[in-house]
Amino acid sequence: MHKYTLFTVLSAIFIAFVGMGIIVPILPIYATELGATGFALGVIIAGFALSGGLLQPFVGNLSDRHGKKGFLTAGLIIFGITGYTYTMASSVAHLVLIRILHGAGSAMIVPMAMAYLSEICAVNKIGKYMGMLNVSIFAGIGAGPILGGFCLDLWGRDSAFYAMSLLSLLSAALVAIVLPRRDGLTSLPKNDSMLSIFRRMLHSPRVIGILLSRMATMIIMVPTFAFLPILMKNFITASGIEIGMVIASRTIVNALFQMPFGHLADRWDKNRLLFFGNTIISIGILSVPFAGSFTMLLLLFGLIGFGEAISWPAMGGLAAEEGRIYGQGSMMGVFNTAVSTGLFMGAMGVGALVDLLSIAWAFYIVALILFLSAIASAIMIRSEGKETNAV
Repeated sequence: MHKYTLFTVLSAIFIAFVGMGIIVPILPIYATELGATGFALGVIIAGFALSGGLLQPFVGNLSDRHGKKGFLTAGLIIFGITGYTYTMASSVAHLVLIRILHGAGSAMIVPMAMAYLSEICAVNKIGKYMGMLNVSIFAGIGAGPILGGFCLDLWGRDSAFYAMSLLSLLSAALVAIVLPRRDGLTSLPKNDSMLSIFRRMLHSPRVIGILLSRMATMIIMVPTFAFLPILMKNFITASGIEIGMVIASRTIVNALFQMPFGHLADRWDKNRLLFFGNTIISIGILSVPFAGSFTMLLLLFGLIGFGEAISWPAMGGLAAEEGRIYGQGSMMGVFNTAVSTGLFMGAMGVGALVDLLSIAWAFYIVALILFLSAIASAIMIRSEGKETNAV
């Protein structure tokens, strides 16, 4: 039964994220055509992060008590609906509302997938399973922008949104048909309320360190995904396919190296891998504004993807270890709320920086934030580990 669950969850996530990746090179251009400034583009991205961040901890905790299949299916259906509604937007306000709905769907997808895999994997294979999940996510997002670039250049903007809708609904059907009706539920004491579980998590330096690292790696998504297409179009007159290829280089390299580094995370110090990977990402992000050609950007984004391949399985493995204490759904909900928090902070802060300074400064500042966060999170994760060993 575990192999069917594994295959179904990974396949559904891949299909959904291909659909999500299709709109990556199109949405920023679409928003600017509707009159969005840098700050408004940040608000559009923040709408996704805000609704997802608010819902994820509660959805995760409820899934520990009532099962994950219904939440995962509902999230994928919401993705399908939003894919169609993007085509009807006629203002920046419409895009913000659609992104809020899109974010609500996301709250039910990745946390549920991570919780599923954390429950069925052996203790010594956490990194491997998190690597497999990340392969599905990043391979999907990596393939999506290339398809999106072709859609934009050959058939127009709306075709990409229709493709996203169709792929998301296909993924929902796969989950609804194949996954068992009742998955493994986390055994929680009757008096262990949702708020008490969250309170215990937030009193753990180890959990806070994991969440800080996760949040920081999401702040960098704003300049790299939202503003990169604009930078490439304005400064090197890149085509839609070239923009998609640069974005895809990061995610494809990430996907190729997830499994090797997932295996390594099961055998080596996850905290060290996390710090090393985040340092490489910081160097790559810092270098982006200095790149003056399509080829150089392609190489830099490959480097960023390599750093993510090192850090992400280790980060997911650390979160899964804590999930055995607090409940996988609850931990993965909070873990992915850190994603939304990072996206929200990055969208609002980086959007304002672009308007006040420049796109280049957005890359410089988020690179510094990621590196400083990597140092702080490594110290917190390591310090609690030492205390546990001492006891």
